[in-house]
Amino acid sequence: MLSSGVSLWLMGHGGRFDSTLVPTETESGQALNRMQRDLPARPLAFHLIFRHPTLPASHPTVRAEVLRALAPLRDHPRVAAVRTAWDISPVDPERVSRDGRYTRASVELRGYSSAVESMVFAAEGGEAYAQLRPLVRSDVLGVVAAGALALHHDFTETTRRDVWRAETVILPVVPVLLLLAFGSVMAAALPFGVGLLAVAGGLAGTGLLSRVSSVSIYASNVVTMIGLAVAIDYSLFIVSRFREEIRQSSVADALGRTLGTAGVSIFFSGLTVAVGLLGLYALGLGNLGSIGLCGTIVVSFAVLYSLTFLPALLAVLGPRVDAWPVLRPGQGRTAQSFWRGLTAMVMAHPWKILLPVTAALLLLGSPFTRIRLGATDIGMLPPGAEARRGEEILRREFPGQETNRILVVLDYGEGSPLTTPRIDRLYDYSRRLAREPDVSRVESFVTLDPAITRAQYQALAVMPADARPPMIQAALAQTVGQHIAILVLHTPHAAGSDAAHALVRRIRAERTVADARVLVTGHTAFDLDFTGLVRDHAPRAVAIIVAATCLALFWLLGSLLLPFKAVIMNFLSISASYGALVWIFQDGHLARWLNFTPGPIESGTPLIMFCVTFGLSMDYGVLLLSRIREEYQRSADNALAVAVGLERTGRLITAAAAIMAAVFFGFALADLVVIKAIGIGMGIAVVVDATVVRMLLVPATMRLLGRWNWWAPAPLARWRARVVR
Repeated sequence: MLSSGVSLWLMGHGGRFDSTLVPTETESGQALNRMQRDLPARPLAFHLIFRHPTLPASHPTVRAEVLRALAPLRDHPRVAAVRTAWDISPVDPERVSRDGRYTRASVELRGYSSAVESMVFAAEGGEAYAQLRPLVRSDVLGVVAAGALALHHDFTETTRRDVWRAETVILPVVPVLLLLAFGSVMAAALPFGVGLLAVAGGLAGTGLLSRVSSVSIYASNVVTMIGLAVAIDYSLFIVSRFREEIRQSSVADALGRTLGTAGVSIFFSGLTVAVGLLGLYALGLGNLGSIGLCGTIVVSFAVLYSLTFLPALLAVLGPRVDAWPVLRPGQGRTAQSFWRGLTAMVMAHPWKILLPVTAALLLLGSPFTRIRLGATDIGMLPPGAEARRGEEILRREFPGQETNRILVVLDYGEGSPLTTPRIDRLYDYSRRLAREPDVSRVESFVTLDPAITRAQYQALAVMPADARPPMIQAALAQTVGQHIAILVLHTPHAAGSDAAHALVRRIRAERTVADARVLVTGHTAFDLDFTGLVRDHAPRAVAIIVAATCLALFWLLGSLLLPFKAVIMNFLSISASYGALVWIFQDGHLARWLNFTPGPIESGTPLIMFCVTFGLSMDYGVLLLSRIREEYQRSADNALAVAVGLERTGRLITAAAAIMAAVFFGFALADLVVIKAIGIGMGIAVVVDATVVRMLLVPATMRLLGRWNWWAPAPLARWRARVVR
């Protein structure tokens, strides 16, 4: 398939598609930077877990088979070392499970190093992992990979499969919907072709961007979703209006009239979508903002092809745009009668429609008030993913791996932590942390052995490096840097749990320990930081998007009230989709049908949905309001203009919404929970917006507002007249 081919080719030829989301301005990001700066770099590694179905790991047959399976890696140019339980005598207890059935090996990569193994899924070394992992095979033992490199690889591969699977469902469905909308093969083929071109252009732009900056691993999914939906919708509007105009005028006049009406609407619709996506990019939320930039690229291609390439094809085709009909002309009359009757009913009883429908939408959105946000973790992968299974085995079976680790960094600025007074305070602080109710143990230089006294730790700290015992020197290298000291807290609570969050907050309440600044990092700390960052930045993003959208709609419509009404309607449809998001993915309803593990909503999901959906919802609003404005300028009769506008656009909006919803719901088949959630959430928002909002709320409110729909203060009206002219 064209879009998948472009995406896979570019992703396979360089670029960085990351699942890392650690903005440097957060406390957890600052702590990681201090650790990377001060601690010695170690080779990046991934882990392989072996298990025999019947024999223990200590059995000679198991040992021989493990070493045989690892043999292809030992002399590989990309491998620095392969470490197993049998490298030391007696056997390394940390590499054998509690029940003795599993054993763990580590494969260290040459050319990739880091001071700490990241708690997030870093892309560095991903290419080497993808090359090395298939070399380890066994017909006797079960082999499962684990670690940050394995997690990133599985996220990347799952993303690729999700795009491919969604396209295999979407691409056959969309042409059928287009045929039902247009009734001819030629008219249906044009929007479909423009959609494929826009997605190919967007994925190419995303691939090129990934070569110069970090791009989110979710970008290709979102680009495919938005590109197909928007490009097909825009070209649908153009083709539909051209078919309407060509029946009563020449090709040139029909094309001019089409671009002067539907073309202008598409330009403003694309502008509102781009504003929403660029709002996401401008927030500085790590590489999450790259989704906004990549989305803007594909929307730009959609607008470009719809307003240049597609009109050129229409100019060539002329009346032949209806070639190869498959449905009889006039089959849309029943739909027109339906829209006429519905509009008459709504406008005859506006209050009876407006109040209960608004109340129903608010009720649907009410679950959003109890949303819980969380950062990306292994639960986002499908249960069968190798890296997820590996992490679960590590945490469940291996000693020391079952706990969640919280890293406390004491930053001494330009001073050294290895002074007698600072070791004294570090000793007291480590014991104080160990007494916290949710801490099972603390690892640091001053907790190496209960038999070592405070005075002995102080003496070891000031001792020359070459005089220290090797074990002490090795421990110092991992826990004390030139200007920092690290304490690793172990808690039995999961990284995203309320108890773990509360523990991090309690530690952070003490901002300094003597003359050291306290910084907390780790998965739990990052979870809190990123969620807080989203909450802090979301109001600014919403305000910017709303203001820019209102300005664009005022420029198009010349009304002060209609833009604000459109914004309120958008909030209602989006709130309903947010409520569904919580009900399905957080509460776990439909979890068995949709094959996912319920849990907190990924922190960036609501913001991504808002920035994308807010602009997309304007598609139908812009088309409908533009058509109503045309009729109002012609007749000066508000009720007639609303009725005619809905009658002329109702069937088209229904078809466009069906196609867009089909695209979004196609991603419900994704294995990544975040992509599944975004697809279903945006699909619900589109359905609510195109049915309940456009069919009921818009005509009801416009009926109640009457001539006030088109009011604007005189100074603003004069300003617009000068700009538009």
